[in-house]
This record gives sequence, structure tokens and C-alpha cells, in this order.
Amino acid sequence: TGHELGHKKEAFDRWMAKIVLAVVGYVHFFIEHNKGHHRDVATPMDPATSRMGENIYKFSTREIPGAFRRAWGLEEQRLSRRGQSVWSFDNEILQPMVITVVLYTLLLAFFGPKMLVFLPIQMAFGWWQLTSANYIEHYGLLREKMADGRYEHQKPHHSWNSNHIVSNLVLFHLQRHSDH
Repeated sequence: TGHELGHKKEAFDRWMAKIVLAVVGYVHFFIEHNKGHHRDVATPMDPATSRMGENIYKFSTREIPGAFRRAWGLEEQRLSRRGQSVWSFDNEILQPMVITVVLYTLLLAFFGPKMLVFLPIQMAFGWWQLTSANYIEHYGLLREKMADGRYEHQKPHHSWNSNHIVSNLVLFHLQRHSDH
């Protein structure tokens, strides 16, 4: 849901995406997916594109830290152009990160130390779901590099799609990945 809301134009929907992603502490996804992955999909520069023959475990150890680094770099560039520090509250990674910290602190205060078991489990599950989707959606696909050094424009065949109704209902339109 956070993935799809992040693609919307309305400020409310985009904030809801940040909140949904904050619940599992995957706050960088909002920036990385929309500003990095969409630009570099199916190229070697995209940490969220799985390579041919790469298993999901190796992919996840490359994708998760690579996506965070790229998101942070993209925010740093955006804020620098505006004359702001990357540590300002205008940083769209820090905004939902504050929500994560407040939410987890409240859950710990209300339910006690047993949450130290459950919070990492739900966090890991959420991260694994998004990483698994990234792994499947572009597995082994590579855009052609043109003579001028740029990559061909993204096309529907640069992501795997499924046209099944159940996939549409369960995955909130994620099965038609190339449409977005």
C-alpha cells in the first residue's frame, strides 16, 4: 500500500505512504523507489533490480543497503539545490523516520519490553515483502545501453507483469508493475 500511495500526486496520499512505510521502518523506500529506481530500473546502477542468476538472499544484501544509500544521496542532492542541510526536517527520509521512532517508543511504553521481540520481526517481514517484490518484478531484465552511453527508455518488457484478477486485488495493482 505504501508503494502505491507513494505514486500518487496528492500530498495527503504521499504522506500516507510515508506513514505506512514508517510502520515497518522502511522510510527510504518512498524516495529511492520514485526518484532512483524508476530512473535506473533494469540497469546495473539500480540496486532494486535483481540480476540474472542472483538469488534473493544475495540480492537483499545488495538491495537494502544500496537503496538506503541512494535514497540518502538523492535527498542530499535535492536539499543542497535548495540550500538546505540534509539534516533539516525537510528531508523526506527523516520525516517518516521520526514517525517510526515515536511509534516504536509508544509501543514499547504501552506494551513493555516484549515489543523488542515483535517490532524487529514485523520490521523484517515488511522489509522482506518489499525486497521480494523488487526481486521478482525485474529479475534478470536489462535495458540496452545505446551508443551515446545512455540506456534505452523504460518499456513494459523491463518488468515482469501478471494480468490475474486475484493478483490485482491482493497486491493493490502491483501485478501490473510496468504501468506505474
